[in-house]
Order: sequence, then C-alpha cells, then structure tokens
Amino acid sequence: MEESNNHYFYVLECRDGSFYGGYTTNVEKRVNTHNAGKGAKYTRGRGPVRLIHFETYPTVTEAMRAEYAFKQLTRKKKMDYLQKGGIWK
Repeated sequence: MEESNNHYFYVLECRDGSFYGGYTTNVEKRVNTHNAGKGAKYTRGRGPVRLIHFETYPTVTEAMRAEYAFKQLTRKKKMDYLQKGGIWK
C-alpha cells in the first residue's frame, strides 16, 4: 500500500466519534503510532482510533494543504466531505 515517494492526508475516527486529520508518508505505521498512544496529543486520550479515509499526493505541500483545509471545516462539512469520498478540487 505504501510507497516512500507518496505523501498522504489521512483521517482517523477517534473512540469519542471525533475526527483527526493528519499527514504522513506511511499510513499504516502512523495509525499504529496513534493507537500506541505516541501520536498526536489530540488522539492520545481518544484512542483507539480507526482509519476512515486517506488520499495520496505527489508532494508534501499538497498533502499538508489538504490536511489544513480539512481541519478548517465544521464537523458537518467534514462528514459531507468524507461521505463524498474526499479529494480536494
């Protein structure tokens, strides 16, 4: 699934039902890090987390822009985005 030259924007669903968006070059490893309690501060008290969405980008800049855009959305708009399958246009 992973290739070292790819950059990923991913979304996790936390135990409390909240969403966490992040950036990585290795989705599987990053999800495992979150579930080990060593990921982002936000997810540490909300685990276990579940990967519900990811997108592949050719550059770190594009992936981080997608992460930032997702984090600016309201919960309702995040849910709409995820239900439509994502991918920023």
